[in-house]
Amino acid sequence: MKKGMIKVSDGFERIVHWCMAISCLILMITGLAMMFHSFNFLAIPVGGLKNLKLIHNFSGLVFIPSLLFAILVWWKEAGIFKFPEDLEWIMVAGGYLWHVDKVPETGKYNPGQKAFFWAVAFFGVVMSVTGLIMWFPLGFPVELVRWMYPLHALGFFVIFPFFFIHLYLGTVGVPGSVSAILTGWVTRSWAEKQCPKWLKEMEESGKLEISE
Repeated sequence: MKKGMIKVSDGFERIVHWCMAISCLILMITGLAMMFHSFNFLAIPVGGLKNLKLIHNFSGLVFIPSLLFAILVWWKEAGIFKFPEDLEWIMVAGGYLWHVDKVPETGKYNPGQKAFFWAVAFFGVVMSVTGLIMWFPLGFPVELVRWMYPLHALGFFVIFPFFFIHLYLGTVGVPGSVSAILTGWVTRSWAEKQCPKWLKEMEESGKLEISE
């Protein structure tokens, strides 16, 4: 590791992130295959839709605790919007859609990342609850169970685009971001650009971890 790297995530955060990310990706692919006939071919490698459904259901059992841990871990930093700085960032779209001379400083997570957190947190809970009721419908009114299917589909259509936008921005869209969730360490220049306010606060409090 290079000298002067800054620690932005610990081992537990990275484990939670990858468990949720991988299980979410599997859920979306398998769900897509079951939802649309044109994607049924995705079930061929695993021996058909019956096996695909089992993979989908048990991936959900990984996703649910990962989601709960993610909400607990990132709620304080990613779940609360702060004004006026977050509104100022939103007004210029963080400089992602057009040139901005100076992007308003944000904390560890910008409003775009906070929106992603809320989309996954809220609709992740919706999909978890509806998925469990669809899997174990006994004891629930038939009309209630029927409503679970469109709600589950709604969650998919919300999370699906957010997931791939997040994937793009976390890789080629914002160079240097991958190391934050692979190793937990980033360069100072990355931190100064992506989370300058957080960097200053951590330095002032003496809590910033820097590699030597």
